[in-house]
Amino acid sequence: MTILLCILFATAAVAPWTIRWLGTRGFVLLSLPLAGGAIYIGRHLAQLALSPQAEPVVEHFEWMPAVHLDVHFRLGAIESIFGTLVLTVGFLVLVYCAGYFVDPPPGKRRRIGSFSAQMVAFAASMYGLVVSDNILLMFIFWEITSVLSFLLVGFYAERSSSRRAAGQALLVTTLGGLVMLLGIILMGVTTDYWQFSTLTAPGAISDEQLYSPAVATAAVLLLIGALSKSAIAPFHFWLPGAMAAPTPVSSFLHSAAMVKAGVFLVARLAPTFGTTETWHLTIIPLGLVTMIMGGWMALRQKDLKLILAYGTVSQLGFIITVASVGTRAAMLAALALTLGHAMFKATLFMVAGAIDRLTGTRDIRKLSGLGNRAPQLLVISVLAAASMAGVPPLFGFVAKEAALDAVLSARPLHGMPAIFTTAGLVVGSILTVAYSLYLLHGAFATKPRTHVCGGGISEAVSSMQSPSAPLIGPAWILAVAGVVTGLTPQLFDGAIAPYLKVAFPEESSHSHLALWHGWTLPLALTATVLFTGWVMYWQRKLVRQLQFDQPALGSADALYDRVLGTARRLSLRVTAATQRGSLSLNEAVILLVLIILPTSALLLGERDDIRMELWDSAPQGAVALVIIIAALAATRLRNRLSGVIMVGMTGYGLSILFAMYGAPDLALTQLLVETVSMIIFVLVLRTLPAHAPKSRPRWERHRAWLAIAVGLTVPILGAFAMASRRSIPVSEDIPALAKEIGHGANTVNVLLVDIRAWDTFGEISVLVIVAVGIASLVFRTHTVYVRSKLPRGTRRDRRNARWLMSTDPSAEPEKLKYPIMVLVASRLLFPAMIIMAAYLFFAGHNAPGGGFAAGLVASLAIAMRYILGGRKELAATLPVNTEVLLGGGLLLAALSTIWPIVVGWPPLTSWYVSLGLPAIGKVNVVSPMLFDFGVFLIVVGTIVYILRSLGGRIDVETSRRAERSRSRRVSLTALGRSRGLRNRLPSGKPRKTQARASAPVAQAIKEENQ
Repeated sequence: MTILLCILFATAAVAPWTIRWLGTRGFVLLSLPLAGGAIYIGRHLAQLALSPQAEPVVEHFEWMPAVHLDVHFRLGAIESIFGTLVLTVGFLVLVYCAGYFVDPPPGKRRRIGSFSAQMVAFAASMYGLVVSDNILLMFIFWEITSVLSFLLVGFYAERSSSRRAAGQALLVTTLGGLVMLLGIILMGVTTDYWQFSTLTAPGAISDEQLYSPAVATAAVLLLIGALSKSAIAPFHFWLPGAMAAPTPVSSFLHSAAMVKAGVFLVARLAPTFGTTETWHLTIIPLGLVTMIMGGWMALRQKDLKLILAYGTVSQLGFIITVASVGTRAAMLAALALTLGHAMFKATLFMVAGAIDRLTGTRDIRKLSGLGNRAPQLLVISVLAAASMAGVPPLFGFVAKEAALDAVLSARPLHGMPAIFTTAGLVVGSILTVAYSLYLLHGAFATKPRTHVCGGGISEAVSSMQSPSAPLIGPAWILAVAGVVTGLTPQLFDGAIAPYLKVAFPEESSHSHLALWHGWTLPLALTATVLFTGWVMYWQRKLVRQLQFDQPALGSADALYDRVLGTARRLSLRVTAATQRGSLSLNEAVILLVLIILPTSALLLGERDDIRMELWDSAPQGAVALVIIIAALAATRLRNRLSGVIMVGMTGYGLSILFAMYGAPDLALTQLLVETVSMIIFVLVLRTLPAHAPKSRPRWERHRAWLAIAVGLTVPILGAFAMASRRSIPVSEDIPALAKEIGHGANTVNVLLVDIRAWDTFGEISVLVIVAVGIASLVFRTHTVYVRSKLPRGTRRDRRNARWLMSTDPSAEPEKLKYPIMVLVASRLLFPAMIIMAAYLFFAGHNAPGGGFAAGLVASLAIAMRYILGGRKELAATLPVNTEVLLGGGLLLAALSTIWPIVVGWPPLTSWYVSLGLPAIGKVNVVSPMLFDFGVFLIVVGTIVYILRSLGGRIDVETSRRAERSRSRRVSLTALGRSRGLRNRLPSGKPRKTQARASAPVAQAIKEENQ
């Protein structure tokens, strides 16, 4: 399972290059891993169906069990059903894409490559969702599908309708997912079950727990997430809007993948919670309303995809209603409906996309005579629509018969609930028949129109081309599959049976899928449905008159807009009231909250006795005194550079205190960070005036008292917090764990790259974002060119390479920018610092150092060369794009996280080997060094990014500004003199000489006016 998941995500990663290399034919190649995965899961499903001894495949990777984040994968019966469905339809849709995106223009080739990656990644995410036994892991894949659907729906990003539809789908499904997360946590805390296999095991939850308010609330919260994903009212409106996506997205996500996630969750939980009243009262009314409302709305649409979209909403309401009943027969029918819906709805979406591609329109008012011009599309659509309407002998009829029989005989719905539910299903099924016929008539019938060219064929149809094999081949396969499975429903019956045996072990297995059950009440209801639906289609003009221009119950889409508008206005008012644009005021509010809330809790609550000592030795007190003096001096100095130096002294003093308390690693890091920070401060200060403006004494007093209050509050709170410890500190066990788990003696470094490497991975990711953010702030809307160009020929001719590339070779030594001794000293220091960085990197696992400290030392060496030589020297020192450093470091850290999973270990598992090196001895090589090297690259990349943005780029802008200012002054002076010239002719008549400004002068005048 894990290998298949990795293969699918790897396929998604290489998809853009595949499309760029092979064009749209690459979709066929990308579909092969999905086909292989479908075969693998299908074989496992067949083994479960044919062999009673077959067991689910389970994979478990232990990772953070204390917070229930172990990686549990399970491939049982229900997972195999949905996994086979997702990958099979995904395979066919990718093949369909090869015919849908035919001959794209060069400008769209890159976009289609990204589209292919997103489609394959979505299939991988859905597969991960269905095989995740850990509920929290399932939620992660759940949200990944929401993000990918946002990208896919917004494929045509230049269209405002696509952007709105993508944002709407993301907001609705993500909001439902967050509510579901609350339900997951509440359910786990209440029942102590965090895996589906244990939560839904028969008898796992006692009746007392099952009917408790906490479990009932958790079940409802879980259902909200499922209903929002499956577009059940009142969350139904996002699905029709998502039709702005390309048709392959609708064929996959909105028929067999994304919307089926909610069905999957309901199918997993219904056997356990289907007997509770809360469950039925939440789902069944909403499902019936969705089914009837979606069918009625489908009859109003003029766009083929919108007819199918509202039909999908209606069918999802049908499936969810039947699945929520919670009996064996109802679950059999619901899963059969799910499989049947995926087949016929994916087929119809493919046909709608083919019609759009071949005729250029999906408007049924512009389609006439299509059935005569494209008989293959007509036959495919008739088979799929007949299955959707429940016409025998197609599989849709088999599934609908089973659903009606299951609801009528459901014990939890005994009496009037069963009758009302059946009546709702019958009404919704009548509408299904009506809009199925309406769809076929609108797409393929010959209709008298003013724009008909001849023979009853419209202009759009008359100019259409013949459909290609990839465009109709997948649709043929699914349409024929609906006929074959309808004639032999035992295929799906046997595939569903293993799950029913596990989920309902106490119920008898008298219910089966069959084409003929005899003369039964469900058969009579089906006949009534087909006849009434045909009459409704026959009297479609009368039905159209009965429809309102506006929805009778209001528009959910308009309500969504009003909710967003209200939230936007509220946020603006709150922001205007709380964020006044004053940084000092915002900081004051934050600090006041820091003072008031914890201090109030400390005064009103219980407190332990504390004993404080000023210092352990006199030198510590001396260093603390220096820190205090430097801090006070920083508050009084008006010179910005002097203030930065005083602040730096406080940091250096703190590093000395760390060293005195026996924390050399922390002291080294503090020392290096403080040095780098001062360099960055100096780079920023170059753009500011030398002296800070004087503030009013009243504000200075307020800030002083606020600073004093914070300075007293924080140590007092820290002292009481340390005194209130009731258990043994975890720090006492960390050194032994570092040696045992990470095979290193440096506890701090082992913590960063091994024991708590996930935290470090998040922090270095933030560091990359910060580096990019700094460049964005500096360059704003300009293109970011962070790699300075060297003079022509410099990189090619290494024989003429000099120490400082920006030093003019013709300049005399006394005219150099820095004294010769400074340059010589820097020439000696740079290699020494690089060697020191290498030592800190390799020694960091057992001695002070590590990738972070090594990166800071290397960055300081590079910064030294920049300070001496400028941006050209920086480019010569590190002729590598900064993005390569940042991206490479992040990639290495990610690889060190993922590679243990490939060999069957938990993520971030450490591996080490002992090597004997000549003249060195025994050396332990540990796998976290790869992670540490990623940290090293990111630190160096971040500092170089800052140097190139706050340093090099500002240097360029400053020199350009100075040059423009000088040329402007010279040009304006020359222009003034030329305008004052007067010449006279020999006859004595005055002649005016028109002074023409040169190109630089004219440019200077233009810039001056601007």
